[in-house]
Amino acid sequence: MIIKTLEVIISVALIILILIQERSSGLSGTFGGGESGAYFKRRGLERIVFYLTIISLVAFITLSILNFVL
Repeated sequence: MIIKTLEVIISVALIILILIQERSSGLSGTFGGGESGAYFKRRGLERIVFYLTIISLVAFITLSILNFVL
């Protein structure tokens, strides 16, 4: 029961983190949707949001596997 609740909370947080990221930093930037192809380095809050997204994704996948196994 706790695993499912944590999974729902992390999934909502993951959705929010993905939505607040800058649009040109994802795959759309590769196909011309962002900056002019220059090297782009994340700084400040953008870097924190990026790392929190990765951490949330790893936590969500881990909880999903635990939910499946248990």
